[in-house]
Amino acid sequence: MYYKLKLSDKVRVPAHRLGEDLAIVLLDVLQEQLEGSIDKDLGIFIAVTAIDRIGEGEIIPGDGSVYFDASFEAIALRLNLQEILEGLVVETTGFGAFVSLGPIDAMLHVSQISDDYISHDEKNSRLVCQQTNRTITVGDTIRARIVALSLNEREPRESKIGLTMRQAGLGSAQWLEDEHQKELSEKSVDGRT
Repeated sequence: MYYKLKLSDKVRVPAHRLGEDLAIVLLDVLQEQLEGSIDKDLGIFIAVTAIDRIGEGEIIPGDGSVYFDASFEAIALRLNLQEILEGLVVETTGFGAFVSLGPIDAMLHVSQISDDYISHDEKNSRLVCQQTNRTITVGDTIRARIVALSLNEREPRESKIGLTMRQAGLGSAQWLEDEHQKELSEKSVDGRT
C-alpha cells in the first residue's frame, strides 16, 4: 500500500550549491538520496514531494558543506505478507511471470498461477493454462497476494517478492471479468436477477 510520509532528516548541502534556492537544493538532494531506496520500516521510497521546514544550517569543521535539519514529505510503498495488490505483467518466462508493482518487480511462479499445466508461449510472450486456455500475457493487469517478501536495503534490485493467484478473487483482470460475467449469466438463468 502507498503511504504519504512526513519525515525529518539532516541533509548535507554541498558548498557549490549554497547560492541556489535552498528548498530546491534540499529537494534535489533528498530525491537523489531516497528515491528508489528501501527502508524496512518505512518502505520503498517512490518520491520526495515537498520540503515542509528548513532548520538552521550547521557547519562541520573539515567539511565545506552545510548540514540542514529539514522536514519533508515523501511517498513510499509498504508491502506486507498476505497483502493483495494489482500489478502489470512485464515479462514471461518458462518458470513464471515478472510483475511490476511500480518501483519494484515481483515473481509469479507457474506453480502459483493455476492448478492447470502451464506452458510458455515464447513467441507471443505469454503463459497458457492447458485445460482452461486462460493466458497471462505481457501487459496484462493481475491481482495477486504476496506470499514471500524479502527486501534488501543495501541492494534493492536483490529484493525478492513472491506472488500467488491460486485463490478465489485473484487472477488476471480478464479472468476476473470472465468469472463475473459467468456468475451474472448463471443468476439470470436461475431466475435470480
